[in-house]
Amino acid sequence: MIAGMITARVITAFALFFALGAHAQVYRWLDDKGRMHVGDTLPPGARSVEKISNARAATEPAEPYALQLARKNAPVTLYSTPNCPLCDRARQLLNARGVPFSEISVATEKQVQDLVRVVGRNALPSIVVGSKIQDGFAEAIYEGMLDDAGYPKTGVLPARAQQQPRVGAAEPAPAEAPLGPYAPGRARTPPK
Repeated sequence: MIAGMITARVITAFALFFALGAHAQVYRWLDDKGRMHVGDTLPPGARSVEKISNARAATEPAEPYALQLARKNAPVTLYSTPNCPLCDRARQLLNARGVPFSEISVATEKQVQDLVRVVGRNALPSIVVGSKIQDGFAEAIYEGMLDDAGYPKTGVLPARAQQQPRVGAAEPAPAEAPLGPYAPGRARTPPK
């Protein structure tokens, strides 16, 4: 009798715990280095914030560890321009291999200056994989850079379908900072 009551209370406690947790909001966002994160609180500076349900977060496959490590140590950035067949081939290679990447469509004078600062000259497409830079498209060199960075080979990851960025598209608005006295990055006020 007592064992049955204890078992019933334990089951009720677990059910209540999981029911309360089911109502928590889960977010997916990019940090300032373009890495994707999933969690229940947003840090200051989070970009491309997407609300996802707990059920969806639990059913989405986790990124393979090799991909997480490669993204952390050698993020990929592709510099392209509209109506550029070689830029399209570079994007297709990254998508076919399943490599997550950020893409900067160089269309303004400031973007050209940024490209020259990063790559060393105005050459498109250009790719940055961690600290390695390649201007122009050469499939074997791109593959080698991704291999050296530890990205899984073509066919290991599902193919992606990332499209060319829209020219003139505004930068995503920064996510609102979390509110409350314990929010990350919030200035502390001395007690009164």
